[in-house]
Amino acid sequence: MPPDPVGRLSGRRPVLIVLHQERSSAGRVGQMLLEKGFPLDIRRPALGDRLPETLDNHSGVVVFGGPMSANDPEHFVKHEIDWISVPLKENRPYLGICLGAQMLVRHLGGRVQAHAKELVEIGWYPIEPTQHGRLLMKWPKMVYHFHREGFDLPHGATLLATSDTYPNQAIRYGEKAFGVQFHAELTRAMMQRWVVHGASRFTMPNAQKGRDHLEGRMMFDAPLKAWLSDFLDLVFKDEVLQHRTEKWEPVFG
Repeated sequence: MPPDPVGRLSGRRPVLIVLHQERSSAGRVGQMLLEKGFPLDIRRPALGDRLPETLDNHSGVVVFGGPMSANDPEHFVKHEIDWISVPLKENRPYLGICLGAQMLVRHLGGRVQAHAKELVEIGWYPIEPTQHGRLLMKWPKMVYHFHREGFDLPHGATLLATSDTYPNQAIRYGEKAFGVQFHAELTRAMMQRWVVHGASRFTMPNAQKGRDHLEGRMMFDAPLKAWLSDFLDLVFKDEVLQHRTEKWEPVFG
């Protein structure tokens, strides 16, 4: 996908967007990053796209979700999990969403597995920020989920938000790596597609019916959207500050 003119005018390096299906979209994350002046470099490793050996030419990376598991044996899954060493070693912004968060956890040595009672989170469910999370920002009370596996809190990671069914909802590792179990990136059109194509999962234990997904959006989506914008500012704040310094720092002598 060619960079947006907004990104070119800003002079910022693109954000690497990692998607896992041919028709997957970066959704509101992509829209908001473009609005904030970041071009997008979209790649789909599952379809053969290569991931860069360094993020020197990128402002960071967002790894999205998908129907596969971080435990799957496919080569691209294992390669993505190993590749996470690049942003971590280079101390560059990393945001993992659902599968992307689970891949981060696997890379850090944690487990990804189903609930002991096979409960899923498919629909709108409450989360509660931890003390660490509250110190960072304001969190929404309800978020949208579409997963049947959760993850451990890896050694060295900080828990930012929790819930009853899957206690690890948002984590931070180091200064610049984040993972969230829920989905704030869905546009209305994306949610409608998920409800149609994922209807077979609504009979799973603890899953909500399709109508509850769309009705919940009317009640809970506005705070979730506002949170996402603030959260992206948090993840990529150093890239914005660095760009401003490089662009505006006066030269003396």
